Amino acid sequence: MTPSTAAPTLVNNELSVMTGMLALERVRDILELGCGNASLAHDALAAYPSCRYTGMEVDERQHALNMVAPPDGMTFLAGGAQAIALPSRSCDLVIMLKSLHHVPQPEMDQALKEVARVLRPGGHFYVSEPVFAGALNEIVRLYNDEQVVRAAAQAALDRALSNQGSTWSQVAERHFAMPVHFEDFNDFERRMMRPTYADHRLDDAKIEAVRGAFNPHCGSDGADFTRPMHVRLLQLAG
Repeated sequence: MTPSTAAPTLVNNELSVMTGMLALERVRDILELGCGNASLAHDALAAYPSCRYTGMEVDERQHALNMVAPPDGMTFLAGGAQAIALPSRSCDLVIMLKSLHHVPQPEMDQALKEVARVLRPGGHFYVSEPVFAGALNEIVRLYNDEQVVRAAAQAALDRALSNQGSTWSQVAERHFAMPVHFEDFNDFERRMMRPTYADHRLDDAKIEAVRGAFNPHCGSDGADFTRPMHVRLLQLAG
């Protein structure tokens, strides 16, 4: 599926997108795969305290941070989407925010089978993926070109929907954009080029090439970009 050519709506907090597509007040058990620091989940549980949340993360350092005094209603597990350490039919909603394309390509189909396994009949799968477009993307691709893996993530969803005997249906879809601000290039390098979950094999030449592409976007107030996003909401037959 290709993104719309119309200018996407600017969204500051993706929770507003999710609540526009799902009745979270009716959701009991939420699982997020590749949860990172679970920032959206913190907002969701503050607004919907009856929800119970489990976040899974493969990054050991981020998982260790998540395990430091987690709030009530939040549980964290180490692991990836292709092997979910939860019982079958134990979740009402599974979320992946910018994480499906990080699953190894040969294991994407298995990850989606695992999502189907842990969802209760009628449960939803909310998948939000960055679109391979925009000024920020052109800078990032100089050291981390994700065109192939992002396309693979969408193809995996398409296969799950089209496979004979599929129990999935797509019930909603949305395109939007999120603002991204960096104070300066050092801020960009720290947050985007040196994440704890990946080694981009940086060297001086690569860093200077990225700096040269970034600096024209940076003024006295820093650099502002928008990241185009594509959400697909799938539902398991129930």
